[in-house]
Amino acid sequence: MTRPPPPLPEGAQARAPLVLSALETLYPDARTELKFNSPFELLVATVLSAQATDVSVNAATPALFARYPDAHAMSGATPEDLEPLIRSIGLYRAKARNLAALARLLVERHGGEVPNDFGAVVALPGAGRKTANVVLSNAYGYPAIAVDTHVGRLARRLGLSAQTNPDRVERDLQHLFPRDRWVFLHHGLILHGRRVCLARKPRCPECPMRDFCPKVGVAA
Repeated sequence: MTRPPPPLPEGAQARAPLVLSALETLYPDARTELKFNSPFELLVATVLSAQATDVSVNAATPALFARYPDAHAMSGATPEDLEPLIRSIGLYRAKARNLAALARLLVERHGGEVPNDFGAVVALPGAGRKTANVVLSNAYGYPAIAVDTHVGRLARRLGLSAQTNPDRVERDLQHLFPRDRWVFLHHGLILHGRRVCLARKPRCPECPMRDFCPKVGVAA
């Protein structure tokens, strides 16, 4: 028998529109801060961004993409070819292996193009559910909420989800927010997590959500 999903936190339904309204006011043009010019570049940048900052990724990718502008070019690279170009990014050796394998699979299975298909992207080396959501939503307009550390943290602090598993947080947020605002919500929460609702020292006194946030002043 399938267990019913855990209940949403008390008041989550009432808080959700307040959160969305605040984010729309604060970050009306919220979008990914990763720099890219094609779905392939976005895929590579997103893989590189795991446990790394967007700033560090954006600093490394211009040289990487100048050398390997598409999957066909990168498919001929070895991890050792890629490592010097991404050495400044955390876990660069593992990421170099993933990128080399990813590019080969894109050429072999998809003609060198990033597929507009969730399952196909998840199956690529170094890509998971979060990566697929980021790539498909930003490159192809797919409605998705990619749950990274910022989104998960804010979802719990704002009383939108009590879950720690990213997939369950994603499910809760999808239930609470209109489908056509999922992509914006993802970017808005990330920006708020980077600028105001910081992990260690949230700036609660300056946060416009402080009046309805159930964890004002609590770093959790």
